[in-house]
Amino acid sequence: MGNLKLERLIFILVIFCAANTISSPAQTLTTLDSFNGTDGKAPAATLVKGSDGNFYGTTSSGGANGNFGTVFKVTPEGTLTTLYSFCSLTNCTDGANPQASLLLGKDGNFYGTTFIGGTNCISGTSNTGCGTVFKITPQGQLTTLYSFCSLASGFVCNDGSSPSAALILGPDGNFYGTTGNGGGNAADNNCFCGGFGTVFKISPAGKLTTLYAFCNFTNSGGYCLDGDAPMGALVLASNGHFYGTTYDGGTGQDHSGGTIFEMTPAGKLTTLYSFCHEATCPEGGYLFAGLIQARNGNFYGVTRYGGYNGWGTVFGITTAGKVTTLHRFGANGVTEGVTPYSALTQASDGNLYGTTPQGGAYSNTGNSSGTVFKITPNGKLTTLYNFCTQTNCTDGQYPYAGLVQGATGELYGVAFNGGTVSDGTVFSVSLK
Repeated sequence: MGNLKLERLIFILVIFCAANTISSPAQTLTTLDSFNGTDGKAPAATLVKGSDGNFYGTTSSGGANGNFGTVFKVTPEGTLTTLYSFCSLTNCTDGANPQASLLLGKDGNFYGTTFIGGTNCISGTSNTGCGTVFKITPQGQLTTLYSFCSLASGFVCNDGSSPSAALILGPDGNFYGTTGNGGGNAADNNCFCGGFGTVFKISPAGKLTTLYAFCNFTNSGGYCLDGDAPMGALVLASNGHFYGTTYDGGTGQDHSGGTIFEMTPAGKLTTLYSFCHEATCPEGGYLFAGLIQARNGNFYGVTRYGGYNGWGTVFGITTAGKVTTLHRFGANGVTEGVTPYSALTQASDGNLYGTTPQGGAYSNTGNSSGTVFKITPNGKLTTLYNFCTQTNCTDGQYPYAGLVQGATGELYGVAFNGGTVSDGTVFSVSLK
């Protein structure tokens, strides 16, 4: 359950290797487009709304150059355009396999990260680099701003490696992000490019500063008391500080389960909460997703595991670090969806919305394909849609990404698999 490196490796191996409308009792899901491999495959990141009203996103695989991923644009009506195919340069020096959402900058361009690729490589790890930060115009012109592992010692990328989370814009005009691996502390030679992850700042011109390297605090057993592997995006809170999560580490039982942290713009980190203080992690544990700050000032998030029979949870946390478990997935059966992967979104109605990539109404047939759900800030969960309603899952399957609300109230998202050729879909869900 806590083997992040194995899970990330499996994910990488997986990604290498006509609109339909379906009604549920209360909601309608519309499949806007199906990927076909050459225009991308296996989208795993939440869409972002552009200033032109269209949505922009990434696919973790597929594209014109093989299984290295793309950047795409899709209109609210479903017209999809591939803006860029990664690995367009020799040895993928332009990046490869983006797993994170894009960020719309104030200049009208988009900023993002790739999980591998770039100009730097440590012998014995990834032969296509340890990830990049890039800028791309709405027309598809890409500029690589930074290649991770520019600062290496031994098997460790001191400046971080393998970013899988979206960037956020800081009040100073710089971008802030996380890397799941790398950093100068307690090298682990069994993961991508060593280390336990970082928080970094990067200027629009590409100057990167490592603000924090995890596993800075350890006990006699060498466990990362301050957290290990920040996989989710940061959130800039109303108090000007950054808040984030780690997948593993902490002061919980067996020093695993992950943490929630607060960090100043200068890089001073405070651990607000460590998960898994009890066996089976009843409050949840192992966080792939970042947090959102709701309009009531509290933060909300999901855990991938823990809770009831290890199926994950939805939780709230105050700025003071008080955690409340709002929902334990699986307590009402796996048909409601299980193991949430991505951050929640708060819609205009004040409720929180998210996805689960597994579980759903068709789990009893062996087709555990995921759901879209709504949960109130008080913890009442409603499953809005079950994927694989259509034969051969032409409506989509395995929604790893979260949701974004459009101008007319619908929620937009992507499914990792399914569609007309099983390469994933773009969909919208009506809330009426």
